Amino acid sequence: MDRTIALPKILLLPLRGLGQIMLQENAATGLLFLIGIAWASPVMALAALLAVCCGTATAILLKYDRAEIEQGLYGFSAALVGVALVLFRGMGPLVWLAIVAGSVGTAIVQRFFIARKIPVFTLPFVLVTWVLLGVLPVPTGLPDTDPMAAGPDHFRTAAVARGFGQVIFQDNLFSGILFMVAVALHSRIAVVFGVFGALLGALLAVWIGAPADNVMLGLYGYNAVLCAIAFAGTKARNYLLFLLSVPLAVLIGHAMMDLPFPQLTFPFVVASCFGLLLEKVTRD
Repeated sequence: MDRTIALPKILLLPLRGLGQIMLQENAATGLLFLIGIAWASPVMALAALLAVCCGTATAILLKYDRAEIEQGLYGFSAALVGVALVLFRGMGPLVWLAIVAGSVGTAIVQRFFIARKIPVFTLPFVLVTWVLLGVLPVPTGLPDTDPMAAGPDHFRTAAVARGFGQVIFQDNLFSGILFMVAVALHSRIAVVFGVFGALLGALLAVWIGAPADNVMLGLYGYNAVLCAIAFAGTKARNYLLFLLSVPLAVLIGHAMMDLPFPQLTFPFVVASCFGLLLEKVTRD
């Protein structure tokens, strides 16, 4: 575990939490995620770091299972809350207070499902963020990002890199590529599945008539990437669940595009949970 990085446990815990954003229990992966976020937006990186530390600290203070804490299971949803709130609501004082409160909330909601052995992936992040977005005022200005900061806008390159990048709300090509490297650092099969998930998601989006700009920005790829990584493996069931969950996530995401609130990772949660349920039913 974490053979590629040697740090004190106080640093390993939040970094593993960051790594778990893409289901990787690896502090080095989490560190590269943080660097990738900071490359596009230092403010978002600060928000992610604050949030993952708050979520992890909440789990420690409430004496949740130590093994779960060390796996980073109480940090990833919190980190996503931090980045999402900065993206959608800016950098005002209320936003930073909401990041802290949301991080605590996600840890508690995550524990509720873990204690009942219900796999819900990033659902705590989705639920808490939706609530906070409904409460916080909409700002007049948002953090600047540069989607053209690195590399050519070739369709496959953009679809794959930004598909990975948008998992943590980054449309910067270099950030997306760094996220891919981070996943590969822990699991090569996961990054391979993620690449094919991003490509399949983009092709399906084009086929159903999704706006080309949205496809190029990775907005139809990131839920597909998460589904692909969730079911990565070398057995036949892995390929079948991949082929089931990725199209389902794309279709759910497409249906949610015109809603007055962001879809976040909800399509991934629904598609992956459906895949797990189907697998359980067929095995039983």
